[in-house]
This record gives sequence, structure tokens and C-alpha cells, in this order.
Amino acid sequence: MQLTIIAAILAAIAGVIFAMQNNVPVTANFLFWRFDSSLALVLLLALAAGAIIIALLTTPATLRRQWLVTRQKRRIDELERTCKAQKEKIVALEQGTAISDPAPEKERPYIGLKQIIAGGDADEKPDSGSS
Repeated sequence: MQLTIIAAILAAIAGVIFAMQNNVPVTANFLFWRFDSSLALVLLLALAAGAIIIALLTTPATLRRQWLVTRQKRRIDELERTCKAQKEKIVALEQGTAISDPAPEKERPYIGLKQIIAGGDADEKPDSGSS
């Protein structure tokens, strides 16, 4: 952006210098207009008209880009607020579960396949082989 501005200023300075060195009277014809003036004035008017045309052509794209950036900033702020709220909720839930942890479940005894087939009760201990 700054490089573009510097280039535009340098082009304007070069145009002014060129126009001041070519200070001869000329007749300019454009469509239905015809006027007599100095070459310096004609060159400076042409330079100004070019700058105005470029400004008019680039304005819609610049506005569109600015609106997009504004929308994206709003969306980022919204997402950051949501993220912060979620982090606060996670901290609150972690603190709540740390205080009231449920008691661990009692381990259930191992039931072997032999007991299942024989129809043994889950509370009985498996046979040690002394029958």
C-alpha cells in the first residue's frame, strides 16, 4: 500500500516536471471539445483524469474488502467469546467433578467359562480341583 502511494507521488512529480519543461501552446481535441491551452495544463489534466478513473475503478473492490474484514473481525470476536465461555465451563465442570468424585465401582469377580456352562453362581469361588 505504501509502495503504491510512493509510486503515485513519484509519477505525479515526474508529470509536473515534464509539463513545466514543455510549456508550448497546443490545441487539444477530445470528442466534441476543442480548446487551446499550454501543453503543461493538458498533461496535468490528463494525469488528474487518469488518477480519478483509477480511483473510481478500484473503490468497489476496496469497499468489498473492508466489509469482508469487518465481518471477519466480528466473527473472530464472537468465536473468541464462545471459546472463553467454553473454557470457563470446562474449568467449572472439572472443579465440580474433583469435589464430588463418585466412589469407584466394586470389582466384580472373574467368572470362568466352566462356571458359566456348569451354571455356577457368580458369587461362588471357582473350584480348586479337589473333587
